[in-house]
Amino acid sequence: MLAPPTPDAVRENALAVAARAAILVEGWSDQSALQTLAKRRGHDLDSERIVVVPTGGVTNVGHFAAALGPHGIGLPLAGLYDAPEQRQLGNALRRAGMAVGDSNDALEALGFFACDADLEDELIRALGASAVERLLDGQGELDSFRVFQSQPEQRGRSIEAHLRRFMGTRSGRKIRYGTLLVASLPLDRVPQSLDRVLVYAQDGARRTTWRTTPHPLVGSKSQ
Repeated sequence: MLAPPTPDAVRENALAVAARAAILVEGWSDQSALQTLAKRRGHDLDSERIVVVPTGGVTNVGHFAAALGPHGIGLPLAGLYDAPEQRQLGNALRRAGMAVGDSNDALEALGFFACDADLEDELIRALGASAVERLLDGQGELDSFRVFQSQPEQRGRSIEAHLRRFMGTRSGRKIRYGTLLVASLPLDRVPQSLDRVLVYAQDGARRTTWRTTPHPLVGSKSQ
């Protein structure tokens, strides 16, 4: 599994590219999904100088917020998080020196938007299980998925749960499907959390100016 960057490396990269905003997400698949959605909406996050940062999990968010946010280099922050981790996220942001309440509205006011279970769950439900199975078939993985479904521990689970878990069973699979799911999704069915976090970060970027001349993204994750 691809390890997330360190907060120090992300801070240096943000300074090198004269970043104007940062979106904190859990993993590389979330980063890939947001970059793909931005392109489909006609935006280039690199040229807008918005960095999408995989943190490696909610417990690490505070370290990145401290490095990049108001008590670090002063970037406007936004982020996606899994709804069951709402309290953990609030605690992490408070440790980074940010004033935040425990409610969903309080986090949204700071630019952090919840996915019901996680981003893959949101995308699978938005696209529909049958369409996701067709994607698997197009990738030559439908037979592997059927074998996965037949495992005893998968009995009694919904097909959406099967799809979500299957995408996390092999290194690189979540990243690939993060891109494919967003690329296949009608734009009027994009989960609100994805659209809202992009809009929030773009608004923040427009309000931020740097005197530094930007350079190409250092160590950015290509799709």
